[in-house]
Amino acid sequence: MLGLMLVMALAGGTAVNEERPLSPPIVIAHRGASGSRPEHTLAAYTLAIEQGADFIEPDLVLTKDNVFVARHENEISETTDVADHPEFAGRRVTKTIDGQAMTGWFTEDFTLAELRTLRAKERLPQLRPGNTAYDGQDGVPTLAEVIALAKRASAATGRTIGIYPETKHPTYFASIGHPMEARLVAELKAAGWDSAAAPVFIQSFEVDNLKALKKLTGIRLIQLMDASGGPADRAVASYAAMTTPAGLRGVAGYAWGIGPNKVMVAGGKPLIHDAHGAGLRVHPWTYRAENVFLPEAYRVAGGPAAQGRVGQEIADAVAAGVDGFFTDFPLIGAQVRDKPY
Repeated sequence: MLGLMLVMALAGGTAVNEERPLSPPIVIAHRGASGSRPEHTLAAYTLAIEQGADFIEPDLVLTKDNVFVARHENEISETTDVADHPEFAGRRVTKTIDGQAMTGWFTEDFTLAELRTLRAKERLPQLRPGNTAYDGQDGVPTLAEVIALAKRASAATGRTIGIYPETKHPTYFASIGHPMEARLVAELKAAGWDSAAAPVFIQSFEVDNLKALKKLTGIRLIQLMDASGGPADRAVASYAAMTTPAGLRGVAGYAWGIGPNKVMVAGGKPLIHDAHGAGLRVHPWTYRAENVFLPEAYRVAGGPAAQGRVGQEIADAVAAGVDGFFTDFPLIGAQVRDKPY
């Protein structure tokens, strides 16, 4: 029985509300198969596709010469070997990004040709030591390379592999003379993607960025939300204000769905039901296997890096009615999608 029937989740007897999803759940490979390879590399995206992901997710930042590249942040010391390059030592600076002081090396200070000399590395070596075996094997991919990979994989597998790009710090990039919206729309349009039928979602934690994109493209847009704080562009007072029924109706005026922090939909919280009532799909983030990222009910013995019962956590979210989910472990996500347990 679907609808708002109260059911007991399989893990720890936690009660969740079962909600009919608006769309069949999709598996979004968060930064690729980043639980198994260094994030935002072609190797991570390729493995995610092999493991059954429906979408691969590149976080997008811009280079000095206005090329979109896939990095979690525009500060790249944690994800590349830039610190080992003496020729770039003088580019280490401190900047304020969305109100936060950050020290390191930033993509907007490098041309694409210069970034091509860097190699990617594991961002979380203490939690994912096995991934460090792949350090140095990949470079920093461009959006064009991610698009080409998705298209090749779609042709090879007979499945439609989509991309789910996030615009990172769009207000900041606009403030330094690198606006993202028109450039991103143009690149996607050149790939043949300009409508809601395209295998693409564009996501952002900011609001005005998405509203600007709404005027430029028919591609589906996703409003990201965190469990605290608010958008860096200060377009609304807080994410909490966006999750009220009235707030969600406002979001539905420009977005196709929301991407909330997973804690916002856990344990029977009403956000899924309220979002569906506003016509919005729900794609929570991020389901990771390591104990440190899991609620206590899904953890196992072995310490912070031990891999717990993330499959069950995902299964409970699917039972609660999510329309998709971001995961660092797309193989586990695909198993839940194909055979919920």
